[in-house]
Amino acid sequence: MGKVTGFLEIDRQEQKYQPASDRIRHFREFTIPLNDQEVANQAARCMDCGIPFCHGPTGCPVNNQIPDWNDLVFQDDWDLALQNLHSTNNFPEFTGRICPAPCEEACTLNLEDVPVNIKSIEQAIADKGYKEGWIVPEPASTKTGKAVAVVGSGPAGMAAAQQLARAGHTVHLYEREPKAGGLMRYGIPDFKMEKHYIDRRVEQMEAEGVTFHYGVDVGKTVSLDELAERHDAVILCAGAERPRDPGVTGMEYDGCHWAMEYLVQQNRRVGGEPEGTEAPIWAGGKHVIVIGGGDTASDCVGTAFRQGALSVTQLDIRPIPPHKEDKLTVWPYWPTKFRTSSSQAEGAEREFSAATLALVADEGKVTGVKCARVDEKRHPIEGTEFIIRADLVLAAIGFSGPLLDTFVAQADGKLELDGRTNVKANTEDYKTSIDKVFAAGDVRRGQSLVVWAIREGRQAARAVDEYLMGTTNLPQ
Repeated sequence: MGKVTGFLEIDRQEQKYQPASDRIRHFREFTIPLNDQEVANQAARCMDCGIPFCHGPTGCPVNNQIPDWNDLVFQDDWDLALQNLHSTNNFPEFTGRICPAPCEEACTLNLEDVPVNIKSIEQAIADKGYKEGWIVPEPASTKTGKAVAVVGSGPAGMAAAQQLARAGHTVHLYEREPKAGGLMRYGIPDFKMEKHYIDRRVEQMEAEGVTFHYGVDVGKTVSLDELAERHDAVILCAGAERPRDPGVTGMEYDGCHWAMEYLVQQNRRVGGEPEGTEAPIWAGGKHVIVIGGGDTASDCVGTAFRQGALSVTQLDIRPIPPHKEDKLTVWPYWPTKFRTSSSQAEGAEREFSAATLALVADEGKVTGVKCARVDEKRHPIEGTEFIIRADLVLAAIGFSGPLLDTFVAQADGKLELDGRTNVKANTEDYKTSIDKVFAAGDVRRGQSLVVWAIREGRQAARAVDEYLMGTTNLPQ
């Protein structure tokens, strides 16, 4: 814990944002970090709560030892705090920026709506580690002679690759795109996390012996069988990129796109990469409708404002949630309550209890979205139909599972899928139905959080190490 009476004496302090009028003019990060003393003060608020729900399964999937590194920051031992943080989380500078912080919802102080500012402290520890030169490559002292292929360089693949390389294995990481990071690079906008943080970790991992192979689409440019033949084990960490269909007519109209088409294209622009063969998708001077109420939809909102949209309206079929949850029935679990993201705060209109019935077009070009209010069972209510003007429509209602036209199809039925079309593997050994092939992250569990991806990548690495060597020293 931090200071014994810290939670009584010190108020919760959050990172501030640049004004919306300034931040929508660029794609850089816009949070204003706390200084070291402010971070130490926030760490001092961590209380002796008996059972620290923040780092249990309800709070932190990677099991960060949050009270321990809060106390170390309070004691001004930042280096040891970083070591503690890295013992459970390979990439705290990622999670400190883009994780929604279920740990804070599980914090005992959240019973009073003033949880410890865990996310900002985590980010500050990692950022200070880089500033002070504490984060350096950690190559294995001896090699095992075993080779492992990791498919996909998102957070699960990067975590698995780094853990296995540090265990002494020769690791080859295969990525379809020109650069590493998966949806952290190509799906999450730079204003939430700039991509030089990923580049920095790639440099560290290369120095630790990980070999990155870009432009390799497993199942197309190389088969899964070939990888299995050339390596002693293969871990599938290819993510869950197949978009969930909103089930409305008109997605073929000009001006209607899946969210990831839009976000990936803009992230390529910002990163100086070719945008691809698709026609440019641009929100400037347009009325934009975003279908969906999650994080991806919010990312579309913020991107549209930065491109100069005239208006952005977000459609959510769910009823407007309560502004304050019933703590005694929900805590320490993640509550459903009214939340406003930084992107939504930049001027988005939000329509709740709104079902998307159809897309309206004139000569093949979208002009509006036909909606209706819904009842408690989310069925459209007759007579409540209305049309919202739209020049650009973005469908962002989540993901259905991994892409099926890749190694899944190439495996010709040998790779067993679960009922949700994810690659089937348990959380004990992460083995798939194919010998030597393992699966972790969103490709196994479905669309989820960056912290779950890192956890599964680390656990799959442990399972593979034990499979190859008969025993393992990698952490659970």
